[in-house]
Amino acid sequence: MMARLSSDNPPLSEPKNEKNAGDKRKINAPIGRIAIDCTNHKAPRAINCTAELSNFSKILPSVADLVDGSLSASSKRAYQSDVDHFIAWGGMIPASAEMIAAYLATHADVLTPATLTRRLASLSKAHALKRVSSPTTDALVKATLRGIKRRNGSAQRQANPLLRDDLFAVLGAMGDRPKDMRDRALLLIGFAGGFRRSELIGLNVSDVEMVRQGIVVTLRRSKTDQAGAGRKIGIPHGRTRWCPVTALEEWLSTSGIEAGPIFRGMTRHGRVGDQRLSGEAVSIVVKERLAAAGFDPEGFSGHSLRAGFATSAAQAGASSWKIRQQTGHASDAMLSRYIRDGELFIENAVAALL
Repeated sequence: MMARLSSDNPPLSEPKNEKNAGDKRKINAPIGRIAIDCTNHKAPRAINCTAELSNFSKILPSVADLVDGSLSASSKRAYQSDVDHFIAWGGMIPASAEMIAAYLATHADVLTPATLTRRLASLSKAHALKRVSSPTTDALVKATLRGIKRRNGSAQRQANPLLRDDLFAVLGAMGDRPKDMRDRALLLIGFAGGFRRSELIGLNVSDVEMVRQGIVVTLRRSKTDQAGAGRKIGIPHGRTRWCPVTALEEWLSTSGIEAGPIFRGMTRHGRVGDQRLSGEAVSIVVKERLAAAGFDPEGFSGHSLRAGFATSAAQAGASSWKIRQQTGHASDAMLSRYIRDGELFIENAVAALL
């Protein structure tokens, strides 16, 4: 049994026409497919406007489409997966606070606190789309989650950052085949832009503008920009042999890509495909290239490029707001774990003693 995330609601019934005494004037003002019927009375408090809702049921599907479009495809998949898990366990929407607390307690030793927190967010969204009150903020539910965190700990597993010097070692172990050129550009652009995996693989040739100082990359949409307002990131020419701008130019020239996705799949014979890489493919490239350079790839992923940039920039003394300008983090709080890790050995007190 699966609960579909839906905003569908029964259509409103058509209001009955009220006959009002005195002088009145009827104005039909079409707004979309709804006509507004207004009666003008001399006394302001007596103004009474009603809407002709005979076509309201025809408009509801459009409303549902808009609500559905407010979520990204990945968010919808994640929400649906979480709700399906809750339903398979024996839950239902709407749920009671006791039911959700029992669900948390049942999975306290199976799922991490971070996963359980995400499940609560998904259940809250499911209740909101059904336009029913969500019990996820109930005191019982909050206390249950706090107890799980206190008992099991709430620290999240983080991808190991691929720091600058380690990245350079990885790049130094690569050759000059077309696949090497693609992976070199992928690693350098991903690192220099502080990109998420989805942002990196989503780049098209039209998103990159060559300028005198380097390149300007336009992110059309990202995790924190679901409305598609867009954001520009500057990547300057490098001062070392590992210049991200040069690496990108070499890959585009070698591959012959002039439009569409920049980073694409390739055959074993070096033929460039038409489809863009997947997020998982970025993680595979990072792990394979680390292993080839003699590093243990355990704990690294596609997120290691973004984490590595933020940590390396903090170690180099870059201000948090300049780092956020590149990564797109909404606040210093979101960036703090990278900054904190990056500054562990800066002016470390032990250095003055030993």
